[in-house]
Amino acid sequence: MDAAAGRFVYLLGMLAVGVGARSLGLLDEHRRDRLNALAFYVVLPSLIFVSTYDRALATLLSPELVFGVFVVLFATVGLAWLIHRRRSRTDRRGVAVVQSYHSNLGYLGLPLVAATFGPDATATAGLLLGLVTLTQVPVTVWVLVTVADAEVSVLDQVRELVTNPVLIALALGIVVAWFGLGVPAAVVTPLSLVGELALPVALILVGSALELDQSIVDPTATASVVALKLCWMPLAAWLTFSTLGVDSAVFTASVFMLGMPTAVSTFVYATELGGDAEFASLNVFATTLASVGTSFVLILLLG
Repeated sequence: MDAAAGRFVYLLGMLAVGVGARSLGLLDEHRRDRLNALAFYVVLPSLIFVSTYDRALATLLSPELVFGVFVVLFATVGLAWLIHRRRSRTDRRGVAVVQSYHSNLGYLGLPLVAATFGPDATATAGLLLGLVTLTQVPVTVWVLVTVADAEVSVLDQVRELVTNPVLIALALGIVVAWFGLGVPAAVVTPLSLVGELALPVALILVGSALELDQSIVDPTATASVVALKLCWMPLAAWLTFSTLGVDSAVFTASVFMLGMPTAVSTFVYATELGGDAEFASLNVFATTLASVGTSFVLILLLG
C-alpha cells in the first residue's frame, strides 16, 4: 500500500511539474519538441533494449499473449464502434472510437511498468508495446479514413512504422535475446541509466501537453471514451488473460499496459486524417488525468 501510494504521489508530482513548466514558459513548444525527440529517439529505445536483450523471450512471447491482446483490442474497437456509431458529427465519431482503444504504451505504460513491477513484467511490456503498436496504428488509420473519408498514403504509414526507433530497439533486443548474444557492460550500463529517465521525462511531457478548452466539451462522448479506455479495457484484459492462464509477469504487464490512457498521438492522427482535433485533445486530457486514479488502483490490485 505504501509503495503504491508513493507511485501515485510521484505520478501526480511529475505531471504537476510538466504543467507548471508550461505555465511558467520554461517548457515552451520548441523545448517540448526537443524533449519529446530525446524521449522518442534515445530514452525509450534505451529502456526497451535493456528490458529485452537478456530475457527468455520464447516464454514471454507466447501464443496466449498474442491472442489475448488481439481479443481485448478488437473487442474494444467493436464495442466503441457500437457506442459511438450514432454520433451526428462524423469527425467526432471516428475520434471517439479511436481514443477508446488507442493506448499510451510508450510514454506512460512501459515506464510505469519498469518503475513498479520488475524485470520480467518490463520485458513483457516491451513486447506488448511493439505488438500493440503494430496493430493499433493501422486500425486507427483505417477507422479515421473510413469515417472521415480522408486520403492517406499507405506507403508513408508503413515507412513510419519501419523507421520507428522504439520498434527498431525492440527488434534489436529480441534478436540479441533470441540468439543469446553477449552485450558488454560498458554498453548496458549507460543505456540502463538513460532508460531510468523514461518515466519522469514521459510524465513531464504529458503534463506539459495537458490543456482544456471548455468550448468544445462534449460530456457524454468524453465520459464514454474514459469509461471504455480506463474501465472496460483493463477489465477485458483481466478476464481474458485470467482465462488464458498466463504467468504472473505476462498477466500484470498486459492488464496494466492495456489500462493506460489514450495516446497523445491520436491527436496527431485526428489532425492529419480529418478528425476533430480539439475534441481529441480534450479526450487525451480527460483520460490522462483520470488514469492517475485508475493506475493507482491497478498498482494496488496487481502489486
